[in-house]
This record gives sequence, structure tokens and C-alpha cells, in this order.
Amino acid sequence: MIRRREFITLLGGAAAAWPLAARAQQRERMRRVGWLTSQAANDPVAQAYVAALLQGLQEAGWSVGRNVRIDYRWGAANAELKRRYAAELIALVPDVIVTTGDSNTGPLLQATRTVPIVFVLVPDPVGAGFVASLARPGGNATGFLNFEFGMSGKWPELLNQIAPSVTRVAVLRDPSAGGSMGQLGAIQGVVSSLRMEASPIDLRDVGEIERAIVDFARSPNGGLVVLPSGLSSVHRELIIELASRHRLPAVYPFRYFVEDGGLICYGPDAIDQLRRAAGYVDRVLHGEKPADLLVQAPTKYDLVINLRTARALGLDVPATLLARADEVIE
Repeated sequence: MIRRREFITLLGGAAAAWPLAARAQQRERMRRVGWLTSQAANDPVAQAYVAALLQGLQEAGWSVGRNVRIDYRWGAANAELKRRYAAELIALVPDVIVTTGDSNTGPLLQATRTVPIVFVLVPDPVGAGFVASLARPGGNATGFLNFEFGMSGKWPELLNQIAPSVTRVAVLRDPSAGGSMGQLGAIQGVVSSLRMEASPIDLRDVGEIERAIVDFARSPNGGLVVLPSGLSSVHRELIIELASRHRLPAVYPFRYFVEDGGLICYGPDAIDQLRRAAGYVDRVLHGEKPADLLVQAPTKYDLVINLRTARALGLDVPATLLARADEVIE
């Protein structure tokens, strides 16, 4: 039989332990993170993105199956599917959703203004209406820019350096992507000084991409600049194959295009953005609001050249360009 004094002592000890137990339980409470991207689940790019996000979450103390679960939606390559997946994720009542590109961020923000959203690889979140400003997003979304518009002028400059015979530039873009007009404008602002002319080719489906590139390739001295978008990523194998078949030098926005056989790329380290996004997810899960987390610009750009592709196109890559490259694929 427990005497009264011993009972009070035990009760006091238990009461003192309650806050610790409650905090431990709160730390281990299962949190829910949504994921929406344009790539298919078996796309190596998508797998690398998820691996980077999970690595960042693990470094912050989150473990899938222990205190966090991820609800995935893949392959939202058309508007109807994106809206459906956005609605499905929101119905799961996640603590935060991570998404890539403005074509996926837009449908999410149309469906909710309360669920926190962390976006990556978005070119113009202010112009798209995703945030009020980069410094003070003000709503339920924040994240990471992929390009500043002025940087887009470097793509035709690189094309001129690696293939000086190019005078006609087809700019492959998704017309529904929020940043495509600004990027096209920056490109058109520099091509005249390079003795080039630029014209847009809209990406909507496989048939249109093939017809447009084949038609463009009928005239000589042509080259391509491929703008970043979910569509250009999903259809990158077709674009790279058509560029090779019609001997069109092409500049791409991300490293994985060159790893898949493209000629040259200049763009941000997308994997780094996903790791940094994990830090924002961690902060949201600990109670911070997207409205207070500034939208961040890239901290590193990659210049990658595929020498094998250059040789196949009969191009002699200048030594100065090779010396500037972060990576040269032999």
C-alpha cells in the first residue's frame, strides 16, 4: 500500500514528466508532406529530385515512416491531370506540399490558399501571382527561383560560342509557363548583337514538337534554345533526338539534358534546390509560415558540355569554353 507522502511524490514526478512526454510525442507525430511534379515516377530526374528532398529532410531529423510520410503525385504533364492531382493532394490535408515548376504550383494555389506550399524551379513567382514579393511572399507559398530573366541572354551567347555558324535560333517554350515570355524577351534582346534572329516554337504535344523542329530544320544555319518547363523536361528525349537527327546545335537549361545526350547546358543546380527546399519544409513543419520565408534565388549555375555530341555535330569546342565548364562529358 502506497502511503500518502509517497503517492504525492510519485504524482509530482509524473506531472513533471508530462511536458517531456508530450514534447516527445509531438516530435514523433506523423506529419504529412505532398509531392507534385510533371515527371513520371520512373524518370531518373524525378528520382534524383526526391532523393535530394529526402536527404535534406533526413538531415533535419525527419524519417519517412517514423515521423513523416510522403504522398506522391507523378506525371502531371497536362492541365487536367495537374488540377486533379492538386485536388487529391489537398484532400489528404497535408502539412505542406512540395512542387516543381509554375505549371504545378499554379493549380495548387488555385485549389488552396491555406495549405503551405514550397515550390522549386519557378521563374517568376511574383508575375505569376504566387507571392506578393520575393522578400515577403505574404501568402501560403514560398520557395526557390530557377532563373532570373536577364540570365536567359546567356543561352544564345553560348550557342554563338559553340556553333558560330548559327544565325537562326528556334526558342522552344511552353507558352503556358509563366516565365517563358520574360525569358524569350531577354533572348530577343541579345540575338541581334550576335547577328542572329530568334523565333519561338511552342511546345504542346509530341506531334507539334516534331513538326515544328522538322520544319525549322529545312533551312540552314539553325540552332535551338530550350527553355525550362515541365513539357521540355518530359519530352527531352524527343527534343534531343530531333536536334541530333537534324544536326541542330542546342542549348539546354539543366544538366540532365546534357547527360541524356544534349550538347550544352547552363542553368541552376536543381538538386541543390531540392535539398534547400527540404529546409523550408522542416521550418514549416516546426510552425513557421511560408508568408515569412523569403523566395530564394539560385546560388550556383552549372555549365556542362557533351563533347561526344559536339563531335557528332562536327563542332570544335573552343578551349576557352571548355576551361569555363563545370563538367565535360567525354
